[in-house]
Amino acid sequence: MSTEKNNGNTQGGATHPDDAGYISQRIRNRISQAGARFYANDNIARFIEPGELDLLQQEVQEKMQAVLASLVIDTDSDHNTNETAKRVAKMYVREVFAGRYTEAPQVTEFPNIEKLNELMIVGPIQVRSACSHHLCPIMGKVWVGIMPNEHSNLIGLSKYARLIAWIMQRPQIQEEAVKHIADLLMKKMHPDGLAVVMDADHFCMQWRGVKDLDSRMINSVMRGSFLKDSDLRREFLSLIRAR
Repeated sequence: MSTEKNNGNTQGGATHPDDAGYISQRIRNRISQAGARFYANDNIARFIEPGELDLLQQEVQEKMQAVLASLVIDTDSDHNTNETAKRVAKMYVREVFAGRYTEAPQVTEFPNIEKLNELMIVGPIQVRSACSHHLCPIMGKVWVGIMPNEHSNLIGLSKYARLIAWIMQRPQIQEEAVKHIADLLMKKMHPDGLAVVMDADHFCMQWRGVKDLDSRMINSVMRGSFLKDSDLRREFLSLIRAR
């Protein structure tokens, strides 16, 4: 029996679906009808109605319990795994993949009253994500360089961390994550130039496969003046190396 049919009441404003299936299918249908995507690193918050995230978490818990059973783990008798499915479901939906299911954090943008036009660097910002190939952790740091102009919006220092965390809390690959961070900050700030550099460990290489503990991945995205001006790009890279 599916999680959605545990009771016939409404929860948080969302009515439990009928025999059509799980809540994930209802959400998937909405996305498909809108002609939208639901890749691992996409945000689908606008297609989730009030109360449905609770139902989705319940569904993930039920299906995770089935995974544990298929792994031949006696969760009924084993006190260490008795509530593992519940913990994992909460972790996926509310924490490590929360960037898929929640709206972007509210960010107050300020006009550039003083017409600042000098290089600003924010970082290193600690980031955590998961590789979409194996759902293994990605742990690293991000640096952001901004070259504002008189028409740019400025945001508070902590807001960089919040926006980047929102992007990173999704299964993805690092190469695409850096691009999505750059796209979001360009849209928010409208600077003359933007640079994003990420340096991260990938547990899909360290924990499995080749088991190489020293491998890291460093990649960058340069936009606007950082792409056109080699001196500016060199200054930014030299300053973050000094950290």
